[in-house]
Amino acid sequence: MKTSKEIPTGKLKRAGKLFKTGLKVGKNYAGYYGSKLLQADPDKDKLDEQNASDIMDSLLELKGGGLKVAQMLSMEKSLLPKAYADQFSLAQFSVPPLSAPLVKKTFRKYLGKNPEDIFDSFDYTASFAASIGQVHKATLDGKTLAVKIQYPGVADSIDSDLAVIRPIAYKILRLSGEDADKYFLEVKDKLIEETDYILELKNSQIMTSACAHLPGYSFPKYYPDLSSDRIITMDWIDGLHLPEFAASQISQKRRNNVGQKIWDLFMYQVYTLQKVHADPHPGNILITGKDDDVCILDFGCVKEIPEDFIKPFIELTKPGVLEKDQEFESLLYTLEILKKDDAPDEKAYYYDLFKDMLSLLLKPYYADSWDFSDQSFFDEISTAGEKIAKETLVSSYRVNRGSEHFIYLNRTFFGLYQLMNVLGAEIKVSYPH
Repeated sequence: MKTSKEIPTGKLKRAGKLFKTGLKVGKNYAGYYGSKLLQADPDKDKLDEQNASDIMDSLLELKGGGLKVAQMLSMEKSLLPKAYADQFSLAQFSVPPLSAPLVKKTFRKYLGKNPEDIFDSFDYTASFAASIGQVHKATLDGKTLAVKIQYPGVADSIDSDLAVIRPIAYKILRLSGEDADKYFLEVKDKLIEETDYILELKNSQIMTSACAHLPGYSFPKYYPDLSSDRIITMDWIDGLHLPEFAASQISQKRRNNVGQKIWDLFMYQVYTLQKVHADPHPGNILITGKDDDVCILDFGCVKEIPEDFIKPFIELTKPGVLEKDQEFESLLYTLEILKKDDAPDEKAYYYDLFKDMLSLLLKPYYADSWDFSDQSFFDEISTAGEKIAKETLVSSYRVNRGSEHFIYLNRTFFGLYQLMNVLGAEIKVSYPH
């Protein structure tokens, strides 16, 4: 794979690159609307493909906050035009890694030495490359280690990157209104946390220690003396990433068993710890050993869930609550989906909209078990999402809805649904009593 020999690190350079991309997108739109004057129905899909490709090329070069937002958006397939979902999914697996000289430079800056002066061996070819950092394999004193290195300039440019990418994200997700910024602020705060590797190391140790007693899981050990605010060293875990495991010749029983383990671990974090690994994409999960232990990697994005949010959130998932009109309405107000100043017709619109959507999304909760290999369920979600997206374009009710805490909880649950679909697993999706 092509490597990055240089990443623009100055705020002006990065903003300039994104500004040029914005001009490209503007030019694409100008061409599209020019075509509308000449033909009745120009190809909107082609416009989306061109814009998505231009945006992604820029983000892959810059890496960092904008690329992370693209990765997050790629998980919201029901909200995104297909061209954007397809392009943005590249942020999970197809990021060009840093070149060897840039890796050396990063080590000298943050640990004061070259990698070969610290480890017995160090592979300069990255094993994995993602939006904020990449992972290298190393050895020391007979141990095989994974060394995660953050891309230069990422931490210092979160604010400036997101300031430029925000209008694009708002346009894609159709966010508008004065309160839209609270959602983006939630994302920005979590991205700033993700670039703080000292905090990630602490979160990794806390979360793995809190889950260590659970059977069927394995976690790496972390090494603070070989880490810094931009480098983390941990044990290397051998195993298959979830898509590799799912694509292998395995029995349905093993699929179901692994799926149940993954689901149960995340539910333990959400409902017991009230602190959850909020980035459950396939690259962060390994299946290891003869017993198919589940290993969760990368605790850079950990969402702490406030008590005043988790309680009504739990109530919302309980069977029968959608049929209790008064109780359901009260929960919608508590979770900021309905607002006290809603006009009667506006209240009725959002009440019906969220009731219909939740009736669909919570189907797995209401069944004894749920087969996530059933593609028709995901097709229903996609169709419903597209319908809502089209309605919001013409509706006068375009105020953003829901607590900002939904952003990472939704990301966690939608991510889990998709993981179960990749596995083709049938599991019990129970709610906490």
